[in-house]
Amino acid sequence: MSEWAPFDGSSARDEVILITGISGSGKSVALHALEDAGFFCVDNLPPELLRDFIRLEHERFMHRVAVAVDVRTAGSLPTLLPLIEELRGEGMRVRPLFLDASTDALVRRFSETRRPHPLSAAPAGGDAARALIEAIELERELLADLREVSTVIDTSQLRPAVLRSWVRSLVGAREARLTLVFESFAFKHGVPLDADYVFDVRVLPNPYYIRELRPLTGRDARVAAYLESQPEVVAMLDQIETFLARWLPAFEEDQRSYLTVAIGCTGGQHRSVYGVEMLARRFEGRHATLVRHRELDARD
Repeated sequence: MSEWAPFDGSSARDEVILITGISGSGKSVALHALEDAGFFCVDNLPPELLRDFIRLEHERFMHRVAVAVDVRTAGSLPTLLPLIEELRGEGMRVRPLFLDASTDALVRRFSETRRPHPLSAAPAGGDAARALIEAIELERELLADLREVSTVIDTSQLRPAVLRSWVRSLVGAREARLTLVFESFAFKHGVPLDADYVFDVRVLPNPYYIRELRPLTGRDARVAAYLESQPEVVAMLDQIETFLARWLPAFEEDQRSYLTVAIGCTGGQHRSVYGVEMLARRFEGRHATLVRHRELDARD
């Protein structure tokens, strides 16, 4: 145990964002986004130094701190989860943010940058690609427990600018017991890794097959009017709302900070976008809500 006295929690602005995740998933981008948002940031801090670092920065009146911790300090990772709970018990607001990506996306990024994975050590004449995949899977195992208690962002298909925007939205969300994140996506590009619940709306009438609606999105009034006129659409959204309303109190009791609800259709342009917008509107008076449109954000 540390000899430091507990934090007094006197400042509502006291906050620590702990950035972790799979190597190559964008931790540096997220850290830079937080730095731009006014956080004092440090990269690759060993977990055993975290408490002392936070104390030092708070004595210097740095009340918003972001720290990136990764697998390079794997030997100390088992101490990180108990430390997070200790800091929270002392009044510190600690928010773990875990960045993830599909193995295919990670392999592509490492190939493009030609940087070695921290856990890869391909033998001479060995299969470098196989060594990289094995290193990624080992890293997933080492960080699995930390991922379970973190807010997860799947960066597989995100440009750096979109990731920066999503990170700023997360830290800027009003403080609440539980923040609902509604995310639209296209099944043809894969299910988001950060989803806690996934709802498939491909069975609903598709505006794509109406020529004048095809170039529009679920945020446009004409698409919304069309979908609102379809009884199946109304029924599905009502049932999703009922399901979430029934189980959200249980997630709050479980001390969850974020719950990501992903709505998917074929192209991520019409039905899923409309569903996310409507569900966020229905819940925004009861919970803090965030909206993401994976496919549309990637275009902007």
